[in-house]
Formats: sequence, C-alpha cells, structure tokens
Amino acid sequence: MTTTATLHYIYDPLCGWCYAAAPLVQAAQAVPGLALALHAGGMMVGAQRQPVTPALRNYVMPHDRRIHALTGQPFGDAYFNGLLCDPHAVFDSEPPITAILATAALSAELWDELWDELSADAPQDLALAMLKRIQHAHYVEGRQIARPEVLAALAAELGMAPEAFGAAYSAAAGAPAARHIEQSRRLLGALGGRGFPTFALETDGGYRVLDFGPYLGKAAEWQASIAQQLPANTNDAGRASPVCGPDGCVL
Repeated sequence: MTTTATLHYIYDPLCGWCYAAAPLVQAAQAVPGLALALHAGGMMVGAQRQPVTPALRNYVMPHDRRIHALTGQPFGDAYFNGLLCDPHAVFDSEPPITAILATAALSAELWDELWDELSADAPQDLALAMLKRIQHAHYVEGRQIARPEVLAALAAELGMAPEAFGAAYSAAAGAPAARHIEQSRRLLGALGGRGFPTFALETDGGYRVLDFGPYLGKAAEWQASIAQQLPANTNDAGRASPVCGPDGCVL
C-alpha cells in the first residue's frame, strides 16, 4: 500500500474524549493510503497525577455519560462503582503511555523479522490495539492501568511474550517516555491544537487540524471525509470539538 497522507493523533490514555474518538481512529485505519502516527501528550503525568477522590469521580462522570450518549462507547459498572470509588487508585498517564511505546517497539522488531508476512502498518496497528485494550480495561473493566502488572497482563492478552514486553517496557520507561511526551506537546503547540484529542492530516508537507466533534458517533462519515482529504465539516464551525487538557476536559 502506498502512503499518501499521515493522520497525526495526539491523545492521552486517560482522556475521556480520546475514548470517545476511538471509533474514529479505528475507522481511519481502514482508509487506503493513510498512515497513522500516535503522539501521547501526557495529560496526567508528574504533578498532574491524581488519586481517585469523590471530587474526581464527580468531575469525570458527567463527561463519561455525555460520551456514552454521543458515541455509544461502553462504560462498565466496574469503572463507575469500582475504580472511581477506589481511594487507592491513581490516575497516571505515564505507565500506559510507556506500555504503548513498548508495544510499538516490540511490533517494529517483529515486523523487521517477518516483513514479508505482515502489513506495512503492523507496528502501528499493534500499538493502536494496545491503546484500545488499555482504554477498555480502564473504562469498562475498571482496572488500574497505572499498574505495570496490569499493563503486562494486557500485553500478554495481545500475544506479547512477558519477558520481551518487560524488557521493552523498561527500555521505554523514564527518560524515553518523557521525551516522547514532550515531543507530542511541542507538536500540539505547533499545530495550534486545543488539547487531547487532536487530529491533524499531513499531506504534501502541510498540516491541517481536523474538527472531529461533528463526527463523534459517525465513524463512517469521518472515514469518508478522511478518504477524500476534505477539511472538517464547516457546517459545524461554531461548535468546538471537546478536548481534555492538564486542567480538565471541556464538553
């Protein structure tokens, strides 16, 4: 497959509106000639890490219910009445980001070894699969995705050998993950993005930020708009896409 454009996706694993946009990401994967580039922005890292408190629960739940109403994305009882009620849980973006970077590194190695048996997008495909699995574990299963043992279990579900994933995770942790987050934030600033998620279509060396808000719950329409390389729906110009940032989410 010849790549003619790249869709840059700036996201965070703990961003509710990134979970809302997950079907759009999946739809974009099926667009011929389109490459996907993942950029994790680290919404909850360092001082932005948060323990689960009643205040946090009361803050995120209206967003989650809005997301479900708009997109049909599932939220489990184990999340609403389990994870969000667990005072020992911590929301920390860095461990799941590290796991996604480790997955991308592992799948790139596998692709190098088996390039004639795998698609050209295999490394990114597995990283996206890991992101999707992490989001499902968080929002549906209510699992603590900041815990390395939980991330290792998810990696094993996707077929990664425990020893290999553990080594890749260790290699990606710390400074490499921090550099990736910083690079993602610089890209977000250069694009003029408002927060997470941000989608930018790169064609012929130019970037165009896409308004995904009108397409939430309309993955087929989003896919068609990407395939045609059209700008975002100008009929909804007065309605900003919902985003999350270090200070919270905006509906």
